[in-house]
Amino acid sequence: MEPVSIRNWQLRNEQPPDDLVKELSSDLNVPEIVAHLLWLRGIQSPASAQSFLTSKLADLPDPDLLPDMKKACKRLVDALRNGEKIAVHGDYDVDGITGCSLLVEVLRAMGGTVDYHIPLRMVDGYGLSEDALREAHGQGCKVIVSVDCGVSAIHEAAVAQSLGLDLIITDHHQPPDPLPHCFALVNPHLPENKFPWPDLAGVGVAFFLVLGLRRMLRAENYFTSLKEPDLRYVLDLVALGTVADIVPLKGTNRVLVKLGLQLLDKSLRPGIKALKTVAQVKEVTSGVVGFRLAPRLNAAGRLEDAAMGVELLLSHDANSCSELAEFLDNCNHDRQAVEQQTLQEAILMVENDIPEDNYSIVLAKEGWHAGVIGIVASRLVERYHRPVVMIALENGEGKGSARSINGFHLHNSLAQCSDLLRGFGGHAMAAGMTVDSGQIAPFREAFESVAKESLDIDLLQPSLNHDGEISLDQLTIEIQNQIDELNPYGAGNPLPTFVSRGCRTYNCRVVGKNHLKLDIEQGDSFVSAIAFGMAERMAECSGLVDILYRPGINEWRGERSLQLQVIDFQESELAKRG
Repeated sequence: MEPVSIRNWQLRNEQPPDDLVKELSSDLNVPEIVAHLLWLRGIQSPASAQSFLTSKLADLPDPDLLPDMKKACKRLVDALRNGEKIAVHGDYDVDGITGCSLLVEVLRAMGGTVDYHIPLRMVDGYGLSEDALREAHGQGCKVIVSVDCGVSAIHEAAVAQSLGLDLIITDHHQPPDPLPHCFALVNPHLPENKFPWPDLAGVGVAFFLVLGLRRMLRAENYFTSLKEPDLRYVLDLVALGTVADIVPLKGTNRVLVKLGLQLLDKSLRPGIKALKTVAQVKEVTSGVVGFRLAPRLNAAGRLEDAAMGVELLLSHDANSCSELAEFLDNCNHDRQAVEQQTLQEAILMVENDIPEDNYSIVLAKEGWHAGVIGIVASRLVERYHRPVVMIALENGEGKGSARSINGFHLHNSLAQCSDLLRGFGGHAMAAGMTVDSGQIAPFREAFESVAKESLDIDLLQPSLNHDGEISLDQLTIEIQNQIDELNPYGAGNPLPTFVSRGCRTYNCRVVGKNHLKLDIEQGDSFVSAIAFGMAERMAECSGLVDILYRPGINEWRGERSLQLQVIDFQESELAKRG
């Protein structure tokens, strides 16, 4: 199979009516280009747009709208009042690490005796650990609270029940049938959910748990002799986990992340300050979280022990934070090396062994590190635009990570192959599984069959979405400043991307390892641009070209100028017409 080379340029949504865009622009007192961007993101009324732009904590929904929330909070109130020991069980990714840190920090601030457990990826695997439950019971714990895991833990929930542990599961993954038997199950994807924004990250569910708990404690006058925790100061953790888990940054998530990014920028937490130092981060954006901070927190869980991430986030000692951050940074460098080697091996397998007409890619190999196969699967999806399953084999068992493309629901698709798997779980776009090595070949066939039934051939042609065609003279620094009010960007709120046609390029040159720096002219407008990773396409920078790009502002030595980040370019439609 060869990598995809042609990507269709596609308008992100239906073109909005000009009169309605003008009306929204007038109502909000924003440029029409901003109103246009809002409309394409499904924000089409003045009220919803105003809420989107202001993002106030007062707009957060009532925690009690989540299933079993009151029941979970009441049990924790009793545990706090009675001095019962509480254990928090997290997960080894950034969502699980931040969610665990948040619960431990807040419950301790509320006077609780709290311990925590983060599973070892290579030893325990994903989800609730039976050994951890038994250990917590042996240490006198009465209540276990999971975060970012547990909704599929049928066996482990039964173990907790047999031990007399009250298990409170907080999770955001798709619930199976049947559900685990536990004291309380807080998950916005349950049928009885009334919470208006179900697409929370695991750390988001944890935040609403402590929000509901604090309210219940207030009503019982619990804080008369104890300082009430200000939950605004854990929004940095919420932002970290929410951005890292790639949930939609709209609605409730947008409020949490927008305010949380401001906290991350201030570096009030010593662990965050140390992490930013090793990552050489000056200003925190959602992109910085996703590409600079989160990978370092993730790295320990992929290669070592993710509990070090919790330790970093909870520590108040600057020296120990610096040491931990340095260690995580080194882990990240090691992870990158392992990832690159695995990626090169996977590419050879795809291009030598996978037929061109395949709708899916399933690869398995002894010696692959289970901690990096998810990242490699994502790289392969980008390269071949197919659903990808990567399986690391060891002692007859395979641990798999899968990533998908739009239009192919991974969790549902794996469910159709479940008789060939030991277990699986996840979302529409990402999932994990375990499989016996002897079942890999039939699983590969079954998965390919599901892909061919589910996917239209057109969905195998990748598209680059954009927000419409504009001329370069429509962009100014002032306009860009107002466009940037749509931050934070991420899933559900993509970076504004435009197409400009009939442009000429000048001064095209290679910078860094494989990037292009160039100047772009259209009519009387002239603007600089950068094209990351496109050095091999330098020869195409000639004649009239159409460009697809993201506008931004470049700051250099105190000067601010408009700069375009070129995503793709092609021979201009104007040139083709003669």
